[in-house]
Amino acid sequence: MRSPLIAATLGLLLLADVAQAQTLVATSNIIVRASGRTIDFTSDTTTSIRDSKVVREAHDDAASFVATNGDIRGARLEAAFDTLRTRLPEARDASDQTLAEAILAL
Repeated sequence: MRSPLIAATLGLLLLADVAQAQTLVATSNIIVRASGRTIDFTSDTTTSIRDSKVVREAHDDAASFVATNGDIRGARLEAAFDTLRTRLPEARDASDQTLAEAILAL
C-alpha cells in the first residue's frame, strides 16, 4: 500500500520540478531575447537591461518577492517592473512573478 503512495508522491514532485524548470527556461528566453535586442541599439542613451541601475537595485526586492510568493513588494521592484515593461514588449504580458525571477537571474 505504501509503495504506490510513495511512487505517486515522487511522480508529483518530479512534475513540479519539470514545471518550475520550464518557467525558468521561459524567463531566461525573455531576458536573452530582450538583452540581445537592447544590445543591438547603438544609441548612447539606450543601455542593456542588465546594466539598468533600476533593475540591478531591485535584486533584493525581487528575492523577497519570490521568497514570499508576492506578499512583499518593494518600491525598487515596482520601479524595475515599470522599466522592464516599458522597454521590453515581451515583458508587458509577463506576470510579476516571472519578471521578479528574471531579475534574480541577471
